[in-house]
Amino acid sequence: MTAAERTSRIVEHARALGFDLCGVAPAADFPELAHLGEWLASGNAGEMKYLHDDRRASPARVMNGARSVIVCALNYNSSPPRSIEVPAENLSSAGHANGPRGWISRYAWGDDYHDVLGKKLDALLAEMRARFTEPFDARRYVDTGPIVERVAAKYAGLGWLGKNTCLINENLGSWLFLGVIVTTLDLAPSLGPAEAPPPDLCGNCRLCIEACPTEAIVAPYVLDARRCISYLTIELRGAIPPELREGLGKHVFGCDICQDVCPWNLRAPVTPFAAFTPRTRGEHSLFAPDLEWLASLGEAEFREIFRGSAVKRTKWRGLVRNACVALGNSGVRRGEPRYAAICERLTELAASDDAVIAEHARWALVKLEAAT
Repeated sequence: MTAAERTSRIVEHARALGFDLCGVAPAADFPELAHLGEWLASGNAGEMKYLHDDRRASPARVMNGARSVIVCALNYNSSPPRSIEVPAENLSSAGHANGPRGWISRYAWGDDYHDVLGKKLDALLAEMRARFTEPFDARRYVDTGPIVERVAAKYAGLGWLGKNTCLINENLGSWLFLGVIVTTLDLAPSLGPAEAPPPDLCGNCRLCIEACPTEAIVAPYVLDARRCISYLTIELRGAIPPELREGLGKHVFGCDICQDVCPWNLRAPVTPFAAFTPRTRGEHSLFAPDLEWLASLGEAEFREIFRGSAVKRTKWRGLVRNACVALGNSGVRRGEPRYAAICERLTELAASDDAVIAEHARWALVKLEAAT
């Protein structure tokens, strides 16, 4: 079987498994990764020490004899509206009996994508071992390995890297989970020797840059993670810098704004996978969740509710911290429904033994007092 035939079989089976896109890139030194050291030296990675792994500079370093990177993409765009489409009064005002609501990033509404994609990649790898008789090594990763998946996806022909640094596909937009298999197997790249990756179709558009509340996209194609709401609400373990807290607005886990405003996502198809639709817990949903409810969760309840969910990444402390900030930004005023209950809960948290939670709860109380 030729390398081209192997690639064709892999792409065919990936589609049969439900992946929306699949392509093969060489395990090469991609041009974008040549700037990774400079980006890290500027401090843009914040506290994400794992990004300093030297193997991220080239897929060839991930395993001995690596020759190919199989990149698979799965659409996670479920049907509820985008964050910019939800009326502000439904999220940041307590002028309704149900109280102020927060925002969890679209990718974390349903089941943990690590598990969903991981099972599909395992099935693809099992098919490869059954079909191809020659010995080969392979490792699969879903956002957990020393590889920059979006760059590999570009050179597998799946899309271009937008100004917000996300992979954008002309037909599917950027609501894409990426998973990779790095292998020693000899495969034909999806792009021929004379073929360039898909062209950058961002043009003169700056919507993502201008819409970011914390100005995290410091230049086209350059993200300062230290200012990114996703980093601040998930990766950062300590205190959120006070000067950035207002910019977090209603966000309690991740952020969708730069993707929500992207014109390429306006007609993005809806995923058929029920696993990516918002989870519910009684009267509560992970789509625009009740902030008082989140701030009132205990550690055991947090673990139970978010078992098998990407939200567990932020841990109980992080989610409660974030809920405090979002409540402080909610604009709820004295005399409005649930104002008293919210202030009572924040007062309890302000006396917490956890210094980070206590400090953010106090900040929220000051903000709410100033809003009255």
